[in-house]
Amino acid sequence: MTKQLKIILSLVLLAVIIVGGYFVTTNKSEVESSDEKKIGFIYIGPPGDHGWTYMHDQARQFMEKELGSSISTTYIEGVPENADAVRAIRKLAESGHDLIFTTSFNYMDQTLEVAKEFPDVKFEHATGFKRTDNVSTYAARFYEGRTVIGHIAGKMTKSNTIGYIASFPIPEVIRGINAFYLAASKVNPDVKIKIIWAYTWYDPGKEADAANTLINQGADIIVQHTDTFAPCQAAEKAGVLAFGQASNQEEFCPNAHMTAIEDIWGDYYTARAKAIVEGNWTSTDTWGGMDTGMVKMSPYNEKILSPELIAEAKALEESIKDGSTHSFAGPIYNQAGELVVAEGSVADDGMLAGMMFYVQGIEDQVPQ
Repeated sequence: MTKQLKIILSLVLLAVIIVGGYFVTTNKSEVESSDEKKIGFIYIGPPGDHGWTYMHDQARQFMEKELGSSISTTYIEGVPENADAVRAIRKLAESGHDLIFTTSFNYMDQTLEVAKEFPDVKFEHATGFKRTDNVSTYAARFYEGRTVIGHIAGKMTKSNTIGYIASFPIPEVIRGINAFYLAASKVNPDVKIKIIWAYTWYDPGKEADAANTLINQGADIIVQHTDTFAPCQAAEKAGVLAFGQASNQEEFCPNAHMTAIEDIWGDYYTARAKAIVEGNWTSTDTWGGMDTGMVKMSPYNEKILSPELIAEAKALEESIKDGSTHSFAGPIYNQAGELVVAEGSVADDGMLAGMMFYVQGIEDQVPQ
């Protein structure tokens, strides 16, 4: 084999085309093997959001390195959670993809619709709960990280008012708000949280506006369940504190960013794609947490946090990993004062997966 041919065989071609207004990016070798499996991804935002989509794309790249020439990957970015998602998912299925990851909660019904049309294609839906023979679901226990940042926030707030930017009123987000508040109020019974619903996952301008509104209402710490670093930057400009979302965002707001909850998908994506390559993929439901490495905390900002508080946070992480601490350990009451988790018990996964109520002490109401 000539040197030139070796270079051609190892060359990675980045092909970018526009389909229906979306960017479709394919990474593949110029000489495709008949055994190569095609893996597709549907993204809610751009890989450059340095948050949710960024971490999914980092995992995609990790998977490519781990599995090498046995796979090629494609992703479509900026796909809305509506009928457009059906067209985007179908585009990947029609073009011969063997496995398709749909990486946002509200792609759930669209994923099922296309999966029914293509029974030989396998699908993986992030944070959903509906499965079929060719549709798996997967999620991470982000609420465990919110227990850690709640503990920190309860200790760090001076105004006792914490601003929380929420995306959509779905169990994942409600669960996170509750976990955060339970941890914060445990160390600071006077803490209050103000919640703004952004009704978007990715909108830097809207996220920054929400942060500024909360800061004007007296919040001295900003928490978010949206996808960009805009809230943290707004906090930095206002001289208050914040937590990053999905990835380490300290570089964008070094004087506000205390830590972040990181979403680690690489091992999962690699295992599921490898199952396609080896022909043993089955429909499963996966919900990983700190103990499996799907959730981890970014480095704690030593410029802001005391050594004592950092040690507490790390100890809390370890206790969550070994099971001695549970984010929803009883007694827990709902806003009506009804006992929902008894003392000595913990909320089971059924309750957590369908959580659509606030715990006692949160003064806002869950949007209907």
